Amino acid sequence: MDPIRNPYAPGAGQRPPELAGRDRELDQFDVVLERIAKGRPERSLVLTGLRGVGKTVLLNALRSQAIGRLWGTGKIEARPEQTLRRPVAAALHMAVRELAARHRDPERVDYVLSVIKAFALRDGDVGRTGQSKAAAKPAHRWQPGIDVPAARGRADSGDIEIDLTELFTDAASIGTDLGVGIALFVDEMQDVPAPDLSALCAACHELSQTGAPLIIVGAGLPQLPVLLSSSKSYSERLFRYHRIDRLERQAADQALTAPAQREGVSFAVDALDSLYDAADGYPYFIQAYGKVAWDAALTSPITAEDVKVAAPEAEAELAVGFFGSRYERATPAEREYMRAMAALGDGPVPTADVAMSLGRRPSSLSPARDSLIKKGLVYAAERGSVAFTVPHFGHFLRSQPV
Repeated sequence: MDPIRNPYAPGAGQRPPELAGRDRELDQFDVVLERIAKGRPERSLVLTGLRGVGKTVLLNALRSQAIGRLWGTGKIEARPEQTLRRPVAAALHMAVRELAARHRDPERVDYVLSVIKAFALRDGDVGRTGQSKAAAKPAHRWQPGIDVPAARGRADSGDIEIDLTELFTDAASIGTDLGVGIALFVDEMQDVPAPDLSALCAACHELSQTGAPLIIVGAGLPQLPVLLSSSKSYSERLFRYHRIDRLERQAADQALTAPAQREGVSFAVDALDSLYDAADGYPYFIQAYGKVAWDAALTSPITAEDVKVAAPEAEAELAVGFFGSRYERATPAEREYMRAMAALGDGPVPTADVAMSLGRRPSSLSPARDSLIKKGLVYAAERGSVAFTVPHFGHFLRSQPV
């Protein structure tokens, strides 16, 4: 069939042609937006799940809903060891700009922009005295693209918790004036540095008490709730958690058949059976196998034989782009640890069993395990056990030569 008309889209964060199986999350977020706009109390949201389940896609879909309700929105992707100041300032700058055209008081908007600029320019490396270690240095070379002078005495203390709270409060006031809100979307939230994550929780806590219309919508790996709870004990009540998992059979079929039907193509039942077995319900895999099956098929309907012929190509692409790229990031010691995990099975495995299989003391393997967690390759599934953040990663490792 015509590869140009192939509707499937396996890509990092790329929206599939049919966002199947996420209606509950989308409907609930509509309620959240409406309640906040009406001054009703609501919690910020956190999406968690393995790689490839569509967290980023859903995060972007939720942002589109907020934009559709005329909210101000901004999005950041957290990175390890990167302070939140610049990305949050840039995201809120975007959000305020989205609302500024409808605001009747340009001076008020300029004031909020000046606070954002002050927050961005304040050096984050501050000691206990509040004195910046860079205070004696020349002015920052980097400047945010905000054409107003930086405010003084607001969101510029150097204490990230104080500054985030003041920044969020002032930014939210623009939403209050317009009867809407501001939503800040944070992808890879588990990579937010611990002090900044604690400050983010504290700022959200303050906003929830004052009813200010600004919410955080975060997405991250399964360990994110534990990280939030460790940063602030009340975070368990501060966020509404949604675990994003693989699709059930009906939704997986819909993700394949709906785009095909729009192109006048159908699937035989046995082809859908084969595709579900291969993809195991994971949205990224569904797109990958769907794409190669389409290209392999000569005519409609796409059959199980087409899937069989195409599957090796999908597996080869996943081995390089989805699995291999992550495996290459690991050191030899980390690879040894992961191979030991894979030999023990596909689910969570006790760290003691990993150590036993390697003939090592558990404490000697802690550096490798902790580094793998920081790299987002494994997570602490429960006390004393670890699991892969990437579905089918154990199968991939077992298929590789030692």
